[in-house]
Amino acid sequence: MNKSTIKIDVLLDPDKVPEQITWSATDSNTDIAQKAKAMCIAFWDSADKTAMRIDLWTKDMMVDEMADFYYQMLITMADTFKRATKQEEMSNDMKKFASSFFEKFKAIQLKENNGK
Repeated sequence: MNKSTIKIDVLLDPDKVPEQITWSATDSNTDIAQKAKAMCIAFWDSADKTAMRIDLWTKDMMVDEMADFYYQMLITMADTFKRATKQEEMSNDMKKFASSFFEKFKAIQLKENNGK
């Protein structure tokens, strides 16, 4: 049986706001820690039937990057849900929502940028 360890380091400013996030994994192809501007990790507690989450992002994470990050997470969650449940229609609904979410975000950004 193989074991892999994922290590996450978060550099905080004096106000405990993330300035830098790096991660590495023991079975990665690289020995260099990878940088990230944001992360979301969720664990399922089957005893309490609750999701425990860690959501962090750095100060330099731009709003458009956050929207793209969430769009991509929603799409991959839909794919994972489909693989786990075989519920293709539900997965497609999630993807439609993700696309609608991202299109609305882009429209709001365009409106805000044209108003300046």
